[in-house]
Amino acid sequence: MRRGNLLVAVLIIAMGLLGFAQFAGAQSWPTKPIKFIVPYPPGGGTDVIARIMQEPMGQALGQQIIIDNRGGAGGSIGTDIAAKSPADGYTVLFTLSSHTINPAIYPKLAFDTEKDFLPVSIVASLPQILVANPDFPAKTVKEVIDMAKAKPDSISYASVGNGSPGHLAGAMMAGSASVSMTHIPYRGGGPAVTDVMAGQVPLLWVSIPAAANYVKAGKLRALAVSTVKRSPIFPDVPTMAELGFKDYEVDSWYAMFVPAKTPQTIIDTLYKATVKVLAEPAVKEKLLGQGAEAVGSTPAQLGATVKNEIVKWKKVAKDAGIKAE
Repeated sequence: MRRGNLLVAVLIIAMGLLGFAQFAGAQSWPTKPIKFIVPYPPGGGTDVIARIMQEPMGQALGQQIIIDNRGGAGGSIGTDIAAKSPADGYTVLFTLSSHTINPAIYPKLAFDTEKDFLPVSIVASLPQILVANPDFPAKTVKEVIDMAKAKPDSISYASVGNGSPGHLAGAMMAGSASVSMTHIPYRGGGPAVTDVMAGQVPLLWVSIPAAANYVKAGKLRALAVSTVKRSPIFPDVPTMAELGFKDYEVDSWYAMFVPAKTPQTIIDTLYKATVKVLAEPAVKEKLLGQGAEAVGSTPAQLGATVKNEIVKWKKVAKDAGIKAE
């Protein structure tokens, strides 16, 4: 009996020491380089935003930040790698708003978007912008809808891919106006922009960085943005909400998450460093150069965004019949 009690006591002490070690490790974090998993290829929007944050975040945390691009399956491959990484703060998922879209269009993800991650902060956000070929007869969103009502399915719009924020922006536009439009998915913003400028497709919903220079050069005409606030780059372009589309918002945000069970002290340190970096004028300027605005939301605010958007996008995808290709 005494031997059994001794064994129990040893186990309790061992568990206590392990817990103390984990606590001490969290308190001293970080003590080695931190890996940002970007679940998209180099050169894309998410990669660009992550690299804007890379050096200043490393300076704020006192450790090198390593960008690890793991693209594929709409971001799902890299996200799964992050979900299965140790919850020690040395692996951070740096992703975009497709994080909440994928559960709606991929029937069997290898991870649970809510349960397998803890939120850190929304780093930045930017609108989708609706642009048209300059020769397209419709000069406003209202005229686009009027044309679609007159001839259902005759008006097509492009996006950077099936299930992309631009695809959902177009689906919401058509659904809200009770019209039927044809979606043309492309493999990236470059080919889509090229075809719209060439008149192959009349309309395109795309992130602002992909279209900004062409709008400024008069090669594309901007009709609307998808966020509730106007873009600082195009302050004269109205929002869809201003044009009468109630509750319309498609916000392309970039955010950081960590694997579930990551200690709260690490999340707090990472969040505080993010807010500090986003307050730097040079970082704000670089983000604005990409059409993005610095955010720095709290972990709780990002968590609420994830929860709300998963519900929202599942409904939009179901109503529009959107599924992964």
